[in-house]
Amino acid sequence: MKTTVIAVVGSKSSGKTTTIEVLTKELTKRGYKIAAVKHIPEPNFTIDTEGKDTWRFAESGAKTIVSVASDEIATIEKIDTTRFSLDEILHRCRDIDFIFSEGFKKLVGKKDDIPKIVTVKSAKEALEASETFKPILTFAGLCSIETLNLSVPYMNVLENGKEIVDIVEKNAKK
Repeated sequence: MKTTVIAVVGSKSSGKTTTIEVLTKELTKRGYKIAAVKHIPEPNFTIDTEGKDTWRFAESGAKTIVSVASDEIATIEKIDTTRFSLDEILHRCRDIDFIFSEGFKKLVGKKDDIPKIVTVKSAKEALEASETFKPILTFAGLCSIETLNLSVPYMNVLENGKEIVDIVEKNAKK
């Protein structure tokens, strides 16, 4: 199976992370290997912790820092990512069946080769998103919203997680 990329996009607190958690849990149960890529828009954000050894290495000028623990390895690269393409970012995920990206609205927008799950909090958000994002596999959310007159279904991710995974799996087999 070739790697399938699915973008999960939506407004702040619309359920993007929860959607990826539900999809990851179910697809992992089904035997797939999953990667999740998260866009963090805050300027000067670091996943490193101030004062820790890895942070100190970076502060002293190291451009790549690899941290190895008994069941995890992390690589921190101090690099300007503002010019990275989505392909350059996704290329870092190897030997994976599904990659879920969270955010990256500007990079995935109308990219036809990346299907989207759009998390929404209202019918209005869904209507706006249907103009912005193509193609959309499904709308998802954390609560029920009024019925939409769109060709794309809306599903509560907490109640219909397996059905959303079925849609994702079916899309991957195309």
